[in-house]
Amino acid sequence: MDLKTLVKSIQDFEGVTRKNSISNVISLLEDAYNVSGDVIIDIGDDASAIDIGNNQALLIAADGIWGQIMDVNPYWAGYCAVLVNVNDIAAMGAKPLAMVNIMSIANDEIYEDLLTGIKDGCLKFGVPMVGGHLHPDGAVDSLGVAIVGIAQKDKLITSFDAQVGDKVIVAIDLDGKPHEMFSLNWDTTYDKDAKLVQDQITAVQYLAENDYINSGKDISNPGILGTLEMLLEASDKGAVVNLEDIPKADGVDWDSWLKMYPGSGFVFTASEENCDAIIDYLERFSITSAVVGEITDENCLFVVDGDEKVELFNQNVNPVFKDV
Repeated sequence: MDLKTLVKSIQDFEGVTRKNSISNVISLLEDAYNVSGDVIIDIGDDASAIDIGNNQALLIAADGIWGQIMDVNPYWAGYCAVLVNVNDIAAMGAKPLAMVNIMSIANDEIYEDLLTGIKDGCLKFGVPMVGGHLHPDGAVDSLGVAIVGIAQKDKLITSFDAQVGDKVIVAIDLDGKPHEMFSLNWDTTYDKDAKLVQDQITAVQYLAENDYINSGKDISNPGILGTLEMLLEASDKGAVVNLEDIPKADGVDWDSWLKMYPGSGFVFTASEENCDAIIDYLERFSITSAVVGEITDENCLFVVDGDEKVELFNQNVNPVFKDV
């Protein structure tokens, strides 16, 4: 697949296009963001953060699970509901504390698998599910999970702090495989020892607490470059990325890889002098990282492959979630 065709495939990818409506939510809730005066990070990041004093921030995030996953494999839906929420807190350099859920059940036959998946996710990541709300007579099967975490207020990794000249780092656990039912789920956690999975979370906390990272996000539904674009839009910046520098698992084509949702994967920006330390530290925990590009002030994300350079996203024309 040539670079222009690859770029068009990413632009049209459902994981990217379904983020478009976020701008409507942001505009409609604008007056509600900070009525308490204690909100230091609101909509637009992996989690929101509330100042609770003593240089500590309480983080809050929530995720709903795609209905297609619930329909095909409720166990995996339950497991992933834990995974995605824990990663939202981890991406900000924070410690996940606890979760609650909202379940709507139309098909009683999915109860056991769904709840077993949630339980196994909690055991794998070491984060408790402490309560929630059940609709036992729902019209559809759906699952939403919310999570809280905690961090030092002045050590948070956010999506808003990328600086011109920062290096872009893609960090992914390559020791995984596509899920047998969901080919774009790069499963890196299910077969791993729980301690290693939890150590991957605390590794990001260590990098945050020691000021190695300027900005970051966990790689989610929009894939590697779609996630990077969301970070760029939050920071009002652009980037140039070299395709061949992105860490990639053997045997996976670029089109699939760039759309993958990895069990452990992040995009970071950092000063050049910190990059080697970040890469070396994450390697201890089965996370392969590489510098793949640089932050610019152009408000565009360009992808380079050899002599080709193609614009993937332009914040004035085709952003992922920004309102143009």
